[in-house]
Amino acid sequence: MALFSANRHTCALLAATALTALAVQPVLAADAIIAPVEPQITENLPVVLSPWQVRVRALGVVPENRGYVNEVPGSGIKASNTVVPELDISYYFTNNIAAELILGTTYSNITGKGAIDGLDVGKTWLLPPTLTLQYHFTDFGAFKPYIGAGVNYTFFYNQKNHDADYLKVKNTFGGALQVGFDYMIDDHWGFNVDVKKLYLRPNFDVTVGGTEMSGKAKLDPWLIGTGITYRF
Repeated sequence: MALFSANRHTCALLAATALTALAVQPVLAADAIIAPVEPQITENLPVVLSPWQVRVRALGVVPENRGYVNEVPGSGIKASNTVVPELDISYYFTNNIAAELILGTTYSNITGKGAIDGLDVGKTWLLPPTLTLQYHFTDFGAFKPYIGAGVNYTFFYNQKNHDADYLKVKNTFGGALQVGFDYMIDDHWGFNVDVKKLYLRPNFDVTVGGTEMSGKAKLDPWLIGTGITYRF
């Protein structure tokens, strides 16, 4: 009788354990189904920018209009102001150091002043590619000012004489200084203002009334531009 009683208790214990396991299993399965997925926290990664940048500007060319004809005391030279489109291409070596190549072409009407006031000498086109090395300040958020200095080589072409019998303005090197800023709307697009000073003093040959003469045009123009920046 004792053995039968022990077996009966053992069977009851096994049955209770089995029922408990059957009851817990659905709960665990339900928990597995409805358990929320932990959200993955990702930080915003910085935008990787290309070192290349382009700008398109409207450019005002304002010469200083100093110069002279060697053979005419008291003579002066005047070149007209112009507004032209301009393209420049920049390459960033670092976040602060960049090189910029400025491309654009313009024309200039050349007239006399002083002792030759009223003389319509002629007209010339000029192409003044300018390469500058710039330092960009990066501590002002979207406002990014810069300064630069470089070299210019100006080609004079398509020259036409008017009152003069002959006109030849000679190609020349010159220095360049630059200051400006970009205001970036986002990582790629921005608004640009730029001012450059070119030290441009070409020699010229001119013939007036059959007399051959020479001189120097101290143009030293200000280049004042505004436009759009795009950083690749």
